[in-house]
Amino acid sequence: MTVLYSRPAHPVDPGLLSHALEVGGRLANDAAEVIAATADRGRRVGANAEAHLYDWVTDTGRTLERHTRRVLAAEFPDIPVVGPEYSSDYAAPGASDALYRWLVAPVDGAANYLAGLPWYGYSLALLDDSGPVVGVISDPSRAEIYAAARGRGTRVNGVPVRLPEQVAAVGYPVCIELARDGDWPGLPRFLGLAASARCGVRMLGSPALAIAQVALGHAVAAVLEDYREWEVAAGLALALEAGAVVLDRLGRPDPVPAGGLLVAAPSVAPDVFGWWQAAGVEAQPEAS
Repeated sequence: MTVLYSRPAHPVDPGLLSHALEVGGRLANDAAEVIAATADRGRRVGANAEAHLYDWVTDTGRTLERHTRRVLAAEFPDIPVVGPEYSSDYAAPGASDALYRWLVAPVDGAANYLAGLPWYGYSLALLDDSGPVVGVISDPSRAEIYAAARGRGTRVNGVPVRLPEQVAAVGYPVCIELARDGDWPGLPRFLGLAASARCGVRMLGSPALAIAQVALGHAVAAVLEDYREWEVAAGLALALEAGAVVLDRLGRPDPVPAGGLLVAAPSVAPDVFGWWQAAGVEAQPEAS
């Protein structure tokens, strides 16, 4: 397999990029303080009716999404906001014709947050029809803010990060997340292929942070079987700007794939995609 990668070429007004980064960073910092102060103490409101057992709605998530929507409405009144807790701003007159959209996951990894397991965060992304424009993720447990903007690279607490050109999968983890209903028939096959390549697999319960680990160089790849766009958009912004490839289920470059995605360091993408593809074939029922 030959991986082709091209970053979305649509130019974005530099003033919008700077403003979106500044506001996104401010919101990420606000969220980090709230999440860190309430982890393991947030009240469970209930499970999301469209999701699996561990996709909890929390008071903290609702509060942070309301705050995010208020700030973004004041700073970017013409850009709709999409998130898990409240209806999309696409319902507003003319919103469907907007050039940009904000996507927010106020508490990504809510089950971990409620249990006090330190693998959760706040995720916010600005997208256009070419893919991620700006992405910010706060990781309160590590006191880190990850930020990226199209053409400006990825930063961790203001320090630039970039993936090396050559990375070997051996000794590095691959992050995975299950489908929302928990189903991934090909998972045993995927685990076996990764183990044969001496590559560990980790499933930690936050799509945003799973993808961010690839951008940061802590993992060589992330494979997600199922997700909502707001869970992955900011992580994809980080990964693309750090030099990772993003592929859909057919191995095609796509900045925001639907129906399954692979994010990987370029040098290992063909191998990990091969495992994913083989796992998918293994999961197909045999013809009678």
